Amino acid sequence: MAAKGVAASDEYVLRKNPKYVNKIVAPTMEPVKSIGGFRTLPDYSFGTIPDDYAALVLIGGFGWSTPVAEQVMPTVKQSIERGKIVGAICNGASFMAKCGFLNAIRHTGNGLEQLKLWGGENYTNYDGYIHAQAISDKNIVTANGSATLEFAKEALLLLENETPERIEMYYQFNKQGFCNLFPEN
Repeated sequence: MAAKGVAASDEYVLRKNPKYVNKIVAPTMEPVKSIGGFRTLPDYSFGTIPDDYAALVLIGGFGWSTPVAEQVMPTVKQSIERGKIVGAICNGASFMAKCGFLNAIRHTGNGLEQLKLWGGENYTNYDGYIHAQAISDKNIVTANGSATLEFAKEALLLLENETPERIEMYYQFNKQGFCNLFPEN
């Protein structure tokens, strides 16, 4: 039970008026099935995204090598031009290389060779590649496929979703785990 005047953990985390709300965007409003078999209904299609979003996140997966992925290119370009936060993890970062969106920033992904392979002539910023889990530069966050926590941390810092100290605390909690942070005596 929480002390008077102190919010319980769930009350704090589940705010009545969150700063951001996650929405799903897909090519159409038809249900989408994930690689793991989860089905979800998009909130928006590429053509119906409202202008007031704070960030666009390109999740990983193999769909970035399909023709339908090309439909995302104008949305990503517009997001970058408007100064929106754009995140790309795993093959989402490879797609960014393919479109030339990594050519003016420090970035990472699933290795320089994969970015070169996917990017072809459109990817020219080899010196901007940093071999790291996640990188944030000029409102763009990139990460390799094993960097889910680092990706989330960088995105939350850019969004100023919480204080940097609180974001770091949640990152360490999830990275190190409960048992490492709170060992038995």
